[in-house]
Amino acid sequence: MTHDLWPPLSVIRHALETGAAVPDDAPDSAPGTATVAMPGTSPPTGAAPAPAPAASDLLLPLVELARRREAVAQRAFPARWAPGRLVSVVHEGRLLGVLLDRCIQGDLWQGWMATGEADWASAFDVLLEPDDEPFEPMFGMIQAWNVLTLAPTPQLCARVLGEVSATRLAAIRAVHDEWAAHASLAIAPEPGRIALRGVGGVFSVLSGTPLGPQDPRADYQELYRDVGLQLGKALTRPQGDEASSSPAPSPARPQPRPEGGWWGSIRRWFSAEGWTRPAFAVLALFVVVQNVGLLGGRGAPEEDEVRFRDVPAAPAPARADLVMRWKAGVRMDEADRLLQSISADVVGGPGDPGGNGVWRLRVPEPVDALAVLAASPLVESAGPAGEQRP
Repeated sequence: MTHDLWPPLSVIRHALETGAAVPDDAPDSAPGTATVAMPGTSPPTGAAPAPAPAASDLLLPLVELARRREAVAQRAFPARWAPGRLVSVVHEGRLLGVLLDRCIQGDLWQGWMATGEADWASAFDVLLEPDDEPFEPMFGMIQAWNVLTLAPTPQLCARVLGEVSATRLAAIRAVHDEWAAHASLAIAPEPGRIALRGVGGVFSVLSGTPLGPQDPRADYQELYRDVGLQLGKALTRPQGDEASSSPAPSPARPQPRPEGGWWGSIRRWFSAEGWTRPAFAVLALFVVVQNVGLLGGRGAPEEDEVRFRDVPAAPAPARADLVMRWKAGVRMDEADRLLQSISADVVGGPGDPGGNGVWRLRVPEPVDALAVLAASPLVESAGPAGEQRP
């Protein structure tokens, strides 16, 4: 493969190694020191001007780069860590990005490395999109294969520089699960190609293509995997006398495969905050149903080809046995328990053309399921799918 990916790997490696080589007490004007101007900050007094822009800054036109960083500064994200927040951390003089996934214990968080070299994206890298703005453009690509463990300690100098929606976070978790399961995608390796593809039969993401033989992206991933391991070890290493007696911390690991098949995966991907907020519950169900329709549903043949952005053909409606409406304010966990009690699959919803707020269900026993729905205090109305919608 002879593909010229930007920036060159030698530039990326030099940027990472230069930060690691700078001593903590080095003066501001020390040779080789890279000064990174973050939103809302100014260079230290007396700092020498940088001889050339940082490699990450060359990835975007300067006007666009300034606009995006100004939008981040104006947004003024809160400092508290939360799932889906994009944070910058400083480690050995290097500015790194991390997308937070979940809190795993106390102050210990798990997340993924975030970078900005979109040319180097693989099938398990997710590119953030305009709908995700504002976010720091240096961290617009999430490495769903590069899991990190870290804690909000003072030495990180952490700052929140973006926040993805619950839907985007669930999609990234789905891509991570594909990587953890060593999923084989029917997509030809093509370094430098970015396009839209389906994930988990539910979401669509912008990503690259799988790695091929003698793929230059393998060296890129090895480089960032080492950086992630160094960051995790440094932040979890015991201090003082404890260092000699405490065992080394275990590296971050993928979550186990969820039980319950497809719907179990959906619950896990949206489970960071317990599905307790009604607005979040509606969003979760709406996205699941809408994307199942766009991607052909669970029963459709797997389609792993990379899709370019265009208007998809309207899919044939999936067969439904029952139609229903939820009452206002129903929580996701309540709806989930009711649907599980009748072994229902959601095959259509309000987001479908002509949905009119109606949910379409497929059930093994329509008569019994209809009786359960009609008696539930969560359901406003229910009826057979062949009749007029309730």
